[in-house]
Amino acid sequence: MERTNARLIRAFGKVLKPKRREAGLSQEELAFRTELSPSYISLLETSNRQRTLTVLAELANCLGVGLPDLLTEVMAEEASSER
Repeated sequence: MERTNARLIRAFGKVLKPKRREAGLSQEELAFRTELSPSYISLLETSNRQRTLTVLAELANCLGVGLPDLLTEVMAEEASSER
């Protein structure tokens, strides 16, 4: 079974950055709130890292969105990139 999905990783990066900006957070502030490094946040936004479910849940919480809503947006972004 393939454990990476480049389209899904790119879709997450495309959703994360605007969500962070909508929340009025810098990469540094989001990193502080999630106890991640600013460089890791950057790697997520540029689609250079996969994240765990735990990290997804923490990011959604800090961005003020529900995890299901965040995942729905990511899946919609992935679907639109298939076309």
